[in-house]
Amino acid sequence: MAEFTMELNDDQKQVRDWVHGFAADVIRPAAAEWDEREETPWPVIQEAAKVGIYSLDFYAQQFFDPTGLGIPMAMEELFWGDAGIALSIVGTGLAAIGVVANGTEEQIGTWIPQMYGDQNDVKVAAFCSSEPDAGSDVGSMRTRAVYDQAKDEWVLNGTKTWATNGGIANVHIVVAVVDPELGSKGHASFIVPPNTPGLSQGQKFKKHGIRASHTAEVVLEDVRVPGSCLLGGKEKLDERLARARERARSGGGERVKNAAMATFEASRPAVGAMAVGTARAAYEVALEYAKTRTQFGRPIIDNQGVAFQLADMRTQIDAARLLVWRASWMAVAGRPFTSAEGSMSKLFASEVAKKVTAQAVQILGGNGFTREYPVERMHRDSAIYTIFEGTSEIQRLVIARTISGMPIR
Repeated sequence: MAEFTMELNDDQKQVRDWVHGFAADVIRPAAAEWDEREETPWPVIQEAAKVGIYSLDFYAQQFFDPTGLGIPMAMEELFWGDAGIALSIVGTGLAAIGVVANGTEEQIGTWIPQMYGDQNDVKVAAFCSSEPDAGSDVGSMRTRAVYDQAKDEWVLNGTKTWATNGGIANVHIVVAVVDPELGSKGHASFIVPPNTPGLSQGQKFKKHGIRASHTAEVVLEDVRVPGSCLLGGKEKLDERLARARERARSGGGERVKNAAMATFEASRPAVGAMAVGTARAAYEVALEYAKTRTQFGRPIIDNQGVAFQLADMRTQIDAARLLVWRASWMAVAGRPFTSAEGSMSKLFASEVAKKVTAQAVQILGGNGFTREYPVERMHRDSAIYTIFEGTSEIQRLVIARTISGMPIR
């Protein structure tokens, strides 16, 4: 286990500078165009694949960084470049985490490479959990998976929504109900291979922010997948369901985690790092603007009303990063989140991103309200952090339940 340190080592600094350079030279110049087009920026993803940033090897190296800081460091730099394009680059990661968190070694080795493709044939993947009537309330999920024992196949029916890369993905990871009586404990995750009949893209959403990231419904109509596509395998599922049924009969509480929650818990500090990157980008634009914008014969940063805002912005960004780094280090060190530190990091960083980007717009005044300056886009993009992968309200609920031990509703 690596000792916690506030100082990045030389290898980490090299990776950080490399990713930052890609964000500055490739992502940021393309940000406004793809935001306007509201399309997946395939050429940028292709460039990321060519240099090795969009690849299984890169994310594996960062994931296995013994300090836990590899992933949040990379996320912060990419999202400093642009949130929409960065999410298009890293969106596959949520599906990959779903496989790593719940799958067998054979499933990991077989399917994760197909999620990314290679630099000559780039692919993406999608993680499909939310539904029209089941977002934060995962217990209301309706997508069903029924086992056809005669053919050793699972049959999936339902509609997923808010799926990043939904419908355009090479591989979809779908969370479905296998035992309705167990509520959220009766869920399982399934791999839907490329070109599987019955899976189609539904509505593609036109969004307030992160417009370069493809978000759509995924419709499943009698989608048949082999038994080997049940993440973790049927034996493991049967054992988990049996434990859940026994706990339900004995009133033992809900200790068996469902597949979707296992994925989200692993990714929340990374989402916090994304928010830090967007906040930092807006702060840097506002700081430079305040130092060069002259009103009444002096730079506007000479006014305490502006300078104090920038001081608060920088303080909040640094505090958010520290919470993210703490949670990331705890996760890799095997320290339990006894106070829901993962949710804390996501909650605080996402709220900071919204506040800091709004302050940046205010500091730029009328210019900040136009698309000629990037803070307008950053402010729109920041809104997603308090919504996806658990709203701020859900994070507060998780934290409150964890610190109190009470079933707060």
